[in-house]
Amino acid sequence: MQKVLISKHIEPLNLSPFQRILLTTDGTLTEILEAYLLEKIQLVKLSEEIVKITKSIPALDLDIGNQVIERKVLLQGKISLNNFIYAESIIVHERLDNRLRTKLTESQEPIGRLWLEHKVETFKEIIDSAIETSDDLSDYFNIAREDKILSRTYRVFSNKKPIIMITEKFPESYFLKKF
Repeated sequence: MQKVLISKHIEPLNLSPFQRILLTTDGTLTEILEAYLLEKIQLVKLSEEIVKITKSIPALDLDIGNQVIERKVLLQGKISLNNFIYAESIIVHERLDNRLRTKLTESQEPIGRLWLEHKVETFKEIIDSAIETSDDLSDYFNIAREDKILSRTYRVFSNKKPIIMITEKFPESYFLKKF
């Protein structure tokens, strides 16, 4: 089933301060979530595979036929086991350092922690944000299929080349606490 896009642009005034932070920060969400939730965050890999792309991906400067790693994960509370973020990544593995690529595929560490561990210099550029129905993602968050989720898509550069495009999603009903 195709997701129904409600709005390409989210009205910031309708968001809580923390939702705005999650959608606009260029920091890693793992550490930000841990600070906010006072809980360690763990990665749960849903899938990870090397595929040949069937359409070009201009945001990553990739043409049809290039190989990428497609990865789907959850950022989950280590104690509560609540899923807080669903993320899909397209990773240009040939542009990664060999040690980082190996760690990425063999470990259960979030990408942000691996960047820190390997001291990868990165620049992040947010290229989209949206609000849409949760559909198939609803089971991960224990919400109804018609409930809304917020998302941001950004690309990561290293050595002036785009290496990863990540879309992170979370329910609109999460992180509503006003300060």
